[in-house]
Amino acid sequence: MEIEEMSSCESLPLLSLNHVSVMCRSVWASMRFYEDVLGFVMIKRPSSFNFNGAWLYNYGIGIHLIENPSLDEFDPVLEPRPINPKDNHISFQCTDVGLVKRRLEEMGMRYVTALVEDNGNKVDQVFFHDPDGYMIELCNCENIPIIPLSACTFSPRMGSFKRPITLNKCGFMENVMMESLSMDMLNISF
Repeated sequence: MEIEEMSSCESLPLLSLNHVSVMCRSVWASMRFYEDVLGFVMIKRPSSFNFNGAWLYNYGIGIHLIENPSLDEFDPVLEPRPINPKDNHISFQCTDVGLVKRRLEEMGMRYVTALVEDNGNKVDQVFFHDPDGYMIELCNCENIPIIPLSACTFSPRMGSFKRPITLNKCGFMENVMMESLSMDMLNISF
């Protein structure tokens, strides 16, 4: 499915997400995690860097590890952080959420699960931390179609509109966003 974005100003000429950089206490421990747990492979890193790090690649995305042993001074990890699905995280689609959970259990890794439902579509999510406490999500997110908001019809919840509006084709959050935008537009003073 191709999504055509309409904008009054021209966007930057982006192609895709290239990599995510992660500060870590130990490049070795993080490298093992991203290789053994997530299936990334080491790739050549430019020799001009004068700091310890590693580059990994798989699934069309790179992970750049940057070692900073002094992270402990700023964010001590005295006990495991709670796994909060609403925390910042990087998400990867997977083909078998059940297998992901079994493998994480075999490795003795803590995780939490969540279920997202929208118009009969269900997404299973598994959240866990890397060695430095960064959140990772594995999911079957492709189960929810990507629908541009411009394709959604607006169904206000407040009942403040007099004329009937066509039936809603999008989820709750899309309607909240459209309602908020409509209200903001009505509140503009000239």
